[in-house]
Amino acid sequence: MEQLYLFIFMSICLIILPGPDTAIATKNVLTAGKMGGLKTVIGTCCAICIHTLAAVVGLSAIIVKSAFLFSIIKYVGAIYLVYLGCRALWSIKGKEPEPASEISENQNGTNVSYFRQGFLTNLLNPKVAVFFLTFLPQFVNQQSDPFGPFLLMGLIYTVLTALWFFLYLFLIHQISAFMKKSSTQKMIQGITGFVLIGFGIKLAMERHR
Repeated sequence: MEQLYLFIFMSICLIILPGPDTAIATKNVLTAGKMGGLKTVIGTCCAICIHTLAAVVGLSAIIVKSAFLFSIIKYVGAIYLVYLGCRALWSIKGKEPEPASEISENQNGTNVSYFRQGFLTNLLNPKVAVFFLTFLPQFVNQQSDPFGPFLLMGLIYTVLTALWFFLYLFLIHQISAFMKKSSTQKMIQGITGFVLIGFGIKLAMERHR
């Protein structure tokens, strides 16, 4: 594997860019507290691991080369993002959002839902598969077997993603006094809803190359 430090630096730059994963993690930590956010991040990281394994065994290459498969995954992912965004907007019209500190974080069904949201948001984004197939090979010697380096880079990227989101969620939790206000939660819910819908529409319009 070549230029490991450059790979780590580029990965950090890409990870901190806001995207659907950031939007859904933000929404869940504000509405369900730190455990809701952590469950979402764990789901995201599990999906990244699957993308890594898919890239290693070549499944991602099949998806990227097949316009049909790419379109199926793309539209399913887009619909899911729009669904999450609409649900976030709809919740604003419902009852007053509960403060994060008052929400039970021991409800297994709810925690599974947060995990599922993080997992599916990342897994159903075919751009992640494209990213792994176009970004990772830049740091591998083409003369060597890519299995080991791909696996290593995927694990590094997953760990960096987890560390960034844990720090991000910690910072949000630190200003929870402001975030717990009903007006703030409604505003964040509304912004997040529109952002998720926007990402869903953007994903649906993504062309297969």
